[in-house]
Amino acid sequence: MDIPRIFTITESAHRIHNPITPDKLAALGAALRLEPGARVLDLGSGSGEMLCTWARDHGIVGTGIDMSPLFTEQARRRAAELGVAERVTFIHGDAAGHVAEEKVDVAACLGATWIGGGVAGTIELLARSLRGGGIILVGEPFWCRLPPTDEVAKGCHANAVGDFLMLPQLLASFGRLGCDVVEMVLADQDGWDRYEAAKWLTMRRWLEANPGDELADEIRAELASGPERYATCTREYLGWGVFALMRR
Repeated sequence: MDIPRIFTITESAHRIHNPITPDKLAALGAALRLEPGARVLDLGSGSGEMLCTWARDHGIVGTGIDMSPLFTEQARRRAAELGVAERVTFIHGDAAGHVAEEKVDVAACLGATWIGGGVAGTIELLARSLRGGGIILVGEPFWCRLPPTDEVAKGCHANAVGDFLMLPQLLASFGRLGCDVVEMVLADQDGWDRYEAAKWLTMRRWLEANPGDELADEIRAELASGPERYATCTREYLGWGVFALMRR
């Protein structure tokens, strides 16, 4: 069980696998007013930075589920590095359909809502693990500006302009799903730069070490075209944020 290999190559040096900076991640933890001992479930936990730093800073207890064995192992090493290995557990597994045995205070899925078939299904899945009055966290993209064409949208990791909403419409959609939006932390351009540009050095180093790999041509093509595509499309049009929701 694993995610596509290209992601484990391009993001192997990432601690955070979405365009949010450590400062923004810390701001999110503070904004949620986390109490010591609060239980947090993270579906699609990546390299575990959210759970590990929140365990260190707020004393939470957390469980992360991720399909990538590489990222799961990196999360366990990070927990040991920060001295929180007794507070957080990382499981290599399929987060789709996962429900916590013990109800949690915060149930999160940041940037992996495909596990529930989209935002609505993921909110329903997360709610099954949540205690009454708990908080759902969803990380989702949105348009900062509408791309002029579907081709530009494709440069932003979408298939068409209609794949994402503008921020006001995204916020309104949570209400239609029976949720109040109670907090949000939005990525900025620096967050996007750190997420996307950090891939380029990783790809170059990987190509130098693996010239004969079956993915070398694909990685070389991505490194050659990615910076310009990012500056032209993603950086200009695409936003991303973490939205805190409570069921009505």
